[in-house]
Amino acid sequence: MVRDDELLARKYAVLLPHLDERQRRLWLAVEAEARGRGGVSQVARAAKVSRPTVRRGLSELTGPAIPPGRVRRPGGGRRRLEADDPDLVAALERLVDPVTRGDPESPLRWTAKSTRQLADALGASGHRASSWAVARLLHERGYSLQANAKVREGRQHPDRDAQFRYLDAQVRAHLAAGQPVVSVDTKKKELVGDDPAYRNAGREWQPRGEPVRVGARDFPTELGEAIPYGVCDVAADAGFVVVGSDRDTAAFAAETLRRWWSRVGRPAYPDAGRLLVCADAGGSNGYRVRLWKLELARLAAETGLVITVCHFPPGTSKWNRIEHRLFAHISMNWRGRPLTSHEVAVQLVGATTTRAGLTVHAERDTGSYPTGIKVSDEALAAVPLTAHAFHGEWNYTIAPSLDVDPSLLIR
Repeated sequence: MVRDDELLARKYAVLLPHLDERQRRLWLAVEAEARGRGGVSQVARAAKVSRPTVRRGLSELTGPAIPPGRVRRPGGGRRRLEADDPDLVAALERLVDPVTRGDPESPLRWTAKSTRQLADALGASGHRASSWAVARLLHERGYSLQANAKVREGRQHPDRDAQFRYLDAQVRAHLAAGQPVVSVDTKKKELVGDDPAYRNAGREWQPRGEPVRVGARDFPTELGEAIPYGVCDVAADAGFVVVGSDRDTAAFAAETLRRWWSRVGRPAYPDAGRLLVCADAGGSNGYRVRLWKLELARLAAETGLVITVCHFPPGTSKWNRIEHRLFAHISMNWRGRPLTSHEVAVQLVGATTTRAGLTVHAERDTGSYPTGIKVSDEALAAVPLTAHAFHGEWNYTIAPSLDVDPSLLIR
């Protein structure tokens, strides 16, 4: 005949794993109360718990009810480290200063140190914290661990961090005034082809042993390349991408901005009088590109907007918001899918979404944007450009008035 203790042990072994902490205490207390004298010890042995746990359940049966949704009374559990050490958070903040290792424009702050290294550094300064506690504190304060790839930017400009702070101030001022702020850049060009299709990095689910067949070599076909140029609306967390097929020039970049303003910007910001553009230091929208400034002057004259441009310091393109808020998600969305046509590229870009609410509008641009266009000194002088007092080559404002003779453009 099976003993009562063995029956209890079997019952608890089956049911206890399915109950939360409070439910277990209450059930054990009811069982102990039903057995009278010695019931606490008997139930504790069968359930393999301590007798204080059973007694705590008995006190909860007769004491004040625990609020719904809680397994312990308020105030229970171990105190947080920051409650016992008020200087802990400040010490951690000093170790991961966002200005020196990140983009201050972004609401996410980045650190290049692991949580274990940060915990060791805190311990050396007299603050006790495990790597798990450091990770919790960082996540609660909006930090994210950055991989160490593409962090070393090579030679750094001495005003690198000062430019980040200046750009941050411009962004905050425009957003506070309800004016649009956009981040722009060209995504990596992709080969487009159907016969054969080109390999696209990444993997997606396919029947076992049936991968998508693509060409063994990457030789351009008559379809050429897909050139995605993006505009990321900072306030709305929305992307606008134009997929071109000709050349990545300043005219192509300005045309994408023109399309964004016509289709998205003007309806979203009907009272806007200014536009802040955050761009890389190089490429088709680089601060040395004369055609970029001339095309922006034309755009300002067409729209009536006062356009301010703030360039990221040289060698810091990966800190541009559009890289990790838009382009990274596009790459994940079309991973493992060959771009068999420009239309497929547009559809994949437009289907990009995130749980945080990112939306992307994508469209095709079949226009021609020849290279080799030279802007004369006279044409550049006619651009109504005002350089800012701080690094005027990186920060400048273009007024909505332009009167340039097209013959001043020399091809």
